Amino acid sequence: MPLLPPTFYEDRRYSVDLHMHSTASDGALSPTELVALSAQRGLSHIALTDHDTMAGIEEAGVAAQAEGLCLVAGCELSTQWRGVSIHMVALMPGGLRGALVEGLNHQHAARVKRAEVIAERLEKAGLVDALAKARAQAGSDRPLGRPDFARALVADGLVPDWATAFKRYLGSGKKGDVKMHWPSLSEATAWVVASGGVAVVAHPLRHGLTRRKRGMLLDDFMAAGGQGAELVSGQQNPDVTRDLARQLAERELYASVGSDFHFPGSHAAPGSFSTVPRTAARPIWQHPRLAHMVAAPPGLLGVE
Repeated sequence: MPLLPPTFYEDRRYSVDLHMHSTASDGALSPTELVALSAQRGLSHIALTDHDTMAGIEEAGVAAQAEGLCLVAGCELSTQWRGVSIHMVALMPGGLRGALVEGLNHQHAARVKRAEVIAERLEKAGLVDALAKARAQAGSDRPLGRPDFARALVADGLVPDWATAFKRYLGSGKKGDVKMHWPSLSEATAWVVASGGVAVVAHPLRHGLTRRKRGMLLDDFMAAGGQGAELVSGQQNPDVTRDLARQLAERELYASVGSDFHFPGSHAAPGSFSTVPRTAARPIWQHPRLAHMVAAPPGLLGVE
């Protein structure tokens, strides 16, 4: 298994992806299928970070052992910060434990309530039996997310495609963008840190913040105990990425990388993201709680 480098020392590709989704939340592939695809694409270190759940970790760990990959347990938490919806990746080398157990129970209940509100709003927009149709798209009893409603809108002929569903109904500021049930960023960060994890701001360039507000977000996140941010998530403008790298380095925040992969055929694939610039920001795997992943044996990190 390739060793992870101690620094981001040049523009190059890395065999690591620390932000991906499976059918445990709104991904299209099962945890086993996701791990297999990651192996096919030459990855050595991955994290499964489903939305507000770690239900797929056990299955993914078995698959990672078989495929010869190192898997980091994780999840992506939905939070609020100053009225803005902010996602945070929790990397949990010790697995699900401590305060995060109750935190994910809270998130599960919040997602159920949120789905009911989204359904009510979309029914007023013309999607009859919205909750049932989104459930049919999900194909399981997991908490529903906006992508499930997007697929329901497409299936009902109200929009031509998934992207239009978000543009008209589900994107930021639209009818289906419901934030009211999420915990504060500081509260969710506390869950992760107290449970032995590493808290990382997910895709900070996608939240529509100015550079100044992004700096404020990072400062507040650090004050709450946050430890890193995704320097690269999917495809990004290289100039903006370098500017983000400076913001992380100035604050001595760790830098993470990930594709935010959800389904085959999209713009993202496991290990597919913009190249990482040379930066003084340290890779997230240099964090003391994750340092043993650098030379970890195949399987779930922290499990012998």
